[in-house]
Amino acid sequence: MEPVDGNAIGGMLYDVFGCEMTMAQAECGRCGARGPLAECEVYLGGPGIVVRCRGCHDIMMLLVEVREMICVDLGGLSELERPARR
Repeated sequence: MEPVDGNAIGGMLYDVFGCEMTMAQAECGRCGARGPLAECEVYLGGPGIVVRCRGCHDIMMLLVEVREMICVDLGGLSELERPARR
C-alpha cells in the first residue's frame, strides 16, 4: 500500500478537531521529528487510517470510524500543537 500525505485526511481532521489541522505541528513520540500533519505518511484503505512519522515510520495517530463516530488514538504523538486561529 502506497502512502499519501496528511492533506488526504484534512476533512476528517476538521470534523474531529473543529478547525483546519493539516498545518498543526505534530511531534513523534518515538524519534522527536516535528512537522505539520500534512507532511505525515497516511495509509488509507484498511479498517482505519494510519498516520506514520516520515522520519522513523512509527505510528503517530490512528483514526477509525465506528457507528458514524470518528475515534482517534494520538498515542504515538508527544505533542500536537493546533494552528493559530485567523
